Amino acid sequence: MALKEVTTTGLIGWVDQRFPLTATVKAHLSEYYAPKNFNFWYFFGSLAILVLVLQIVTGIFLVMHYKPSATDAFASVEYIMRDVPWGWLVRYMHSTGASAFFVVVYLHMFRGLIYGSYRKPRELVWVFGCLIFLCLMGEAFFGYLLPWGQMSYWGAQVIVNLFAAIPFIGPDLALLIRGDFVVSDATLNRFFSFHVIAIPLVLLGLVGAHIVALHEVGSNNPDGVDIKALKDSKGIPLDGIPFHPYYTVHDIMGASVFFIIFSAVLFFAPEFGGYFLEYNNFVPADPLKTPAHIAPVWYFTPFYSVLRAATEDFLLYWLTPAVIAYTLLVFATVKRSIGKVIAAAVAVAMIGGFFILDAKFWGVVGMGASVVILFSLPWIDNSPVKSIRYRPGWHLYLYALFVVAFVILGYFGTQPPSEIGGVLSKICTLIYFGFFALMPWWSEMGEAKMVPTRVTFAH
Repeated sequence: MALKEVTTTGLIGWVDQRFPLTATVKAHLSEYYAPKNFNFWYFFGSLAILVLVLQIVTGIFLVMHYKPSATDAFASVEYIMRDVPWGWLVRYMHSTGASAFFVVVYLHMFRGLIYGSYRKPRELVWVFGCLIFLCLMGEAFFGYLLPWGQMSYWGAQVIVNLFAAIPFIGPDLALLIRGDFVVSDATLNRFFSFHVIAIPLVLLGLVGAHIVALHEVGSNNPDGVDIKALKDSKGIPLDGIPFHPYYTVHDIMGASVFFIIFSAVLFFAPEFGGYFLEYNNFVPADPLKTPAHIAPVWYFTPFYSVLRAATEDFLLYWLTPAVIAYTLLVFATVKRSIGKVIAAAVAVAMIGGFFILDAKFWGVVGMGASVVILFSLPWIDNSPVKSIRYRPGWHLYLYALFVVAFVILGYFGTQPPSEIGGVLSKICTLIYFGFFALMPWWSEMGEAKMVPTRVTFAH
């Protein structure tokens, strides 16, 4: 976004001659016009930035006392909790903040999903957002080992060993990640470096790119109407209002509600029944004693369930017919020959791989694909309208089914393996991938409602 030349005087003027302070504030706040019909779903973008700052600040104070050593890590965390003034509060703010971060980001992504915020011209905004989500997952994974408790140690052991399932390069890749043949002091130091330095730098860069890209094309709104289409004689959108002060006050109200809920959890249930901080993680890591049930933190469990669903019978008796049916659908509906050839080649490769490669490998592929598939949304949604408000009514049930499947996957990912859990996880895995794989067809089915030319707004 080009910055207009601004004339100021005094100290601000002196700064503006050397740094575009006022011009930047005007371009991104006071003269950035956002749609006037934002609702509560639009709290979560600013809340994500708020929690990111909270995590960075609390992380700085934790690093002052934490020791990244296999012999001292757990004791240093206990020292922070018991002896450092207000250390328990800072540690709980950081651990609760990690879960709060994912709650906010999941809701922020869901808002983008239901209102079509990934559609043209905001494809790059969505891609940057998905990259932020990937970095956030990596940041959480690397930080999970640092307390050096039982679940930290064995969770890292299980996840890193998954990379060993990759043909040819797997064992060497797992060794490279660990820095040793088992999770050890070398692993802890590597994870500490990535968690404290490498990924935060990338994350901050992506957040900046995400915001700049958003302000370049403008914000979406619940109606999916482009407010830049109608402007007054001064070039100001008729349905836009300045982000500051209107939405800064709007977001302060959202932040206030967030802090009330966050504080309630922080002071009364920081472990949240073992979902935010597992009870096994209050026990020092013991390489000779495996916990009865090893599971990742709740925000990874939907994808972990996809991993566990990939058994031999699922690949052969569930997924193989699904791949064949999907290929036949492509052949019946796609006119371009290249599309049919690609679909047939992928189907043959997948079905052949089901018989050749281990189910553990396909579990890793499925877990990765369940995240990567989010990147494809701008190009697989063929609906003539953006927002769920104007799509056919039955589309709402598809979104609801997708959310229910995601929640079920998350729940069973936290539970020990069971027969009913395994069956439901397999069904929900098919629903999860089917939602995206079939979107090019179902998104354009049904009769869409008439989209207004201007945004609809009521106090």
